Amino acid sequence: MENNFTNTTVLDLLFRAAKRNPSKTYCKSAHHEFTYQQFITACMKLSKDIANKNINNERIGILLPNSILFLISYFAILISGNRPALLNYLLPDFALRKLIDNLEPSLLISDKALLKSQSVIVKIEDYLEIEESSIDETNFRCESTEVGAILFSGGTTGIPKQINHSHKCIISMVDRMEWGWPTTLNEKWLVVAPFTHIYGFLTGVTNPLLKSGSVFIPDAFDPKLIVEKLSSEEITVFGGGPPAIYQALLSVEKFEKSQIPYLRVCPGGGAPFPVAVHKMWKEKTGIPIYEGYGMTEIAPISVNTVENGTKLGSAGKAVPDTVIEIVDIETGRQVLNSGEIGEIRVKGPHMMLEYEGNSKETEKTIRDGFIYTGDIGVLDSKGFLSITDRKKDVIFVKGFNVFPREIEEQLMSQSNISSVCVVGKQDDRSGETPVAFITLKTNVDISVIKKYCEDTMLPYKVPSEFIVLENLPLTPAKKVDRGAGSHQLGGSTEPPLKLVQQA
Repeated sequence: MENNFTNTTVLDLLFRAAKRNPSKTYCKSAHHEFTYQQFITACMKLSKDIANKNINNERIGILLPNSILFLISYFAILISGNRPALLNYLLPDFALRKLIDNLEPSLLISDKALLKSQSVIVKIEDYLEIEESSIDETNFRCESTEVGAILFSGGTTGIPKQINHSHKCIISMVDRMEWGWPTTLNEKWLVVAPFTHIYGFLTGVTNPLLKSGSVFIPDAFDPKLIVEKLSSEEITVFGGGPPAIYQALLSVEKFEKSQIPYLRVCPGGGAPFPVAVHKMWKEKTGIPIYEGYGMTEIAPISVNTVENGTKLGSAGKAVPDTVIEIVDIETGRQVLNSGEIGEIRVKGPHMMLEYEGNSKETEKTIRDGFIYTGDIGVLDSKGFLSITDRKKDVIFVKGFNVFPREIEEQLMSQSNISSVCVVGKQDDRSGETPVAFITLKTNVDISVIKKYCEDTMLPYKVPSEFIVLENLPLTPAKKVDRGAGSHQLGGSTEPPLKLVQQA
């Protein structure tokens, strides 16, 4: 791999695509559309504004939602010789201020004045109808060893951990994404994951450039609107992400293959997919979801592929030049055999080097040259990796390890259940006990669901409570928010979970 990517940078991807197809649409929203030529012109305009502030090789924050402006800002920062830091637009102001104080950016590019003294307020109107720059005459200096993006891992508690990914590392990720989900010339992409998330960054910012693709950016995640745009924009690659995204589209009335006639590539990742979701999507659309696995620290790690085989319920096989091992949960030192459940550790050429300014967390995460993922999983004899749970989500019931996903899979096999989230609740007798939050397709008495669990599960795995909600809460990355469920069980009413019934 990577023979064509020696010393390649993210800017090289952009300018190669622009020189090949200057008049082709690169990015489009509901209101605006930029060709590659127009996009380069916009980037050059903003990069000159940054250069006029005498900032070089400094951290510059981007605080914008998924948008054409986000893309312009990201590439303009690179062209200006600086390091773009991708800040989550949905963070509450208090958490955002803490993150920015810790990052100490020299400049913040945003559409809102959060810190007036160091902010550049951008609006799309500033980049419309401006004299086009010559792509061939554009000069930029960028080395593959320089920082190509600053991303952040975690963030549900405390300050998110800062990860500086070099251009070389990002290109290695791009290469492995293309290996896992091969694309052709002139693909049309629609991505709903935040560009500040590693999956959204790769599928929305970098990988479309490989084959001079076009990116459609929806204003928000509205399942009905997304289905409509998959057809009207002739989308061929849907960067769906976690199972909650696919489940939401499946809930759209009369959703079927005829509504997505151009779609051919459906990557999945961000959270383990229940087998039932795979089957429902394939039955409705005729297109399989090719599930993969990755994290901000290293992505992708494994992928289901046509060439190397697929296995429903698994995250596929290791991407090239990547080692996946399962080790014991207690010490992390003993490498387990195939079929044994433990913590997943990985290493590869596209892994992070450290958490910037956080040696304690770095030493905890990177040991013996491996990244310890904090995920629990199992490798089968053919090398397929299945993710069972997060290490922190394992429920300890009467001395037994109970994995929430096992219960969730069992419940999802019931035709009247549309989604499930199982979390642990403190219990004086058992230590912990599983509790199931569910949403229903049709009304059913909870006693029927409970009886099914009692008939099909070991007693200590049967949820002690079944809580029916209108919708499961989601994180900004559109993953099911387990923390919200645990929060509710702790007696809090924040965040609000709309209760339908409980037993």
